[in-house]
Amino acid sequence: MIDIVHAGYAGDFVISLRFSDDTAGDYDMKPTLEGSGSLLGPLRDEGYFNGFFLDYGALCWKNGLELAPAMIHQRLEEAGGLYRAEKAASA
Repeated sequence: MIDIVHAGYAGDFVISLRFSDDTAGDYDMKPTLEGSGSLLGPLRDEGYFNGFFLDYGALCWKNGLELAPAMIHQRLEEAGGLYRAEKAASA
C-alpha cells in the first residue's frame, strides 16, 4: 500500500509529494481542476487549494475531497514524474 508521507505546496496548483516507497514527485492539479463537480469548485481558489492536508496517507481538503495516494502515484509514474526521494533532498 502506497501512502503520501509529506506534501508541500510548490505554487501554481502543484503539490510536491513524497510517498511511503521513498519516491517523490510534483503533482500538477490544474488538469483535475478543469473537471466539473461541486468538490472541485472551491479548489480553484488558490488560498483554499493550499489548505490541503494528509489524512491516513491520502491528500484531502476540508470540503471532503480526498485523492487516493495510489492513484496519484500511478499517474506520476505513468507520466515519468516519479523519482527517488533522495533526489528531492538534493534538488
